[in-house]
Amino acid sequence: MFIKQLHLRQFRNYREQEIELNAPKTILVGDNAQGKTNVLEALGLLSTLKSSRVSRDRDLVREGEPQGQIIGMVSREYRSVKLGVVLRRSGRRTVSVDEESCRRNVDFLGLLNVVQFSSLDLELVRAGPETRRNWLDGLLVQLEPIYAHILQQYNQVLKQRNALLKEIRNAEARGEKSYLGPEKQAQLGLWDAQLATLGVRVMQRRSRALDRLVPIAETWHAAISGRVESLCIHYAPNVEGMQDKALRDHPQQAMQAFLEKLQSRAIAESFQGTTLVGPHRDEIEFTLNELPVKQFASQGQQRTLVLALKLAELKLIEEIVGEPPILLLDDVLAELDPKRQNQLLEAIQDRFQTVIATTHLGGFEHDWINSAQILTVKAGEIFPSP
Repeated sequence: MFIKQLHLRQFRNYREQEIELNAPKTILVGDNAQGKTNVLEALGLLSTLKSSRVSRDRDLVREGEPQGQIIGMVSREYRSVKLGVVLRRSGRRTVSVDEESCRRNVDFLGLLNVVQFSSLDLELVRAGPETRRNWLDGLLVQLEPIYAHILQQYNQVLKQRNALLKEIRNAEARGEKSYLGPEKQAQLGLWDAQLATLGVRVMQRRSRALDRLVPIAETWHAAISGRVESLCIHYAPNVEGMQDKALRDHPQQAMQAFLEKLQSRAIAESFQGTTLVGPHRDEIEFTLNELPVKQFASQGQQRTLVLALKLAELKLIEEIVGEPPILLLDDVLAELDPKRQNQLLEAIQDRFQTVIATTHLGGFEHDWINSAQILTVKAGEIFPSP
């Protein structure tokens, strides 16, 4: 898998920019706030249709313009494909494959696979459970594009169910004790059934993905740390037992467990006006030598863990997709000590096309610089380095 060309039009701080990528490694060099990360963000959007930095398309469009566009030419073993995304300041985005508009995002996803690694990835350890869920969901979309559709359906049902619970809570607060009559009970029952059906599908896929990812990550971690620490990654689903194959592989039993937990939390949900059961409350736990990483690990240990996760993502995507994904590194080498830098660079070699954003070339070995395409980024313009 190789991205040969990237065309940005009215995207972020780029007015019109075409980039030819002609080496296994491309290094984008420039001061901060010149547009290096914007290039990596555009590549990520072509892969997952999500930005790691903002949630609104209008924030991606150049100031004063009605719309922006990203076009990428991707070469794969079995075909070459032209991917396009049009982002609008107002209105819905459109995506296309070989200039044919896609009706569903699932027809676009999976055609370009990337692994993104930046200093912000330390938030995987430091931040709350939502950050870890989003990380795992992003990986799953690349491994199984239909997952994006399942997750979207689940979130829509969750939103509707929460609206009904809030409506019931407000009615009870007004003293309307009879508000939750047979009609509302039936309505809530329908949302329960849909939430359980879709929630089980989400948790099944999360559990299976971690089953495959964890051994790879633990192997990498052992190699990087010199086997002096024991990493454990544990999936803690909100519905107990969903991490176990016995329950996970029997959807009817899993649904029953989900519905029973909904029933057990019914009073609390009615009081709080929100859904307390489901994969939107899952956790992924990291421990080192049986101690929680978030509370007890040093910064160096946290960086080692995140590096192991990213290297595991590369290998897992390659195993499942059948082609090596593209690696995007956003000023990450400066965050790693020389030992971890060497582990990362040795793992990459020429196996993965790599696009790196950095403020200087001082951290790179001479051989790396000689074999790389080096581009200068300045005020939203990109040109070959002298």
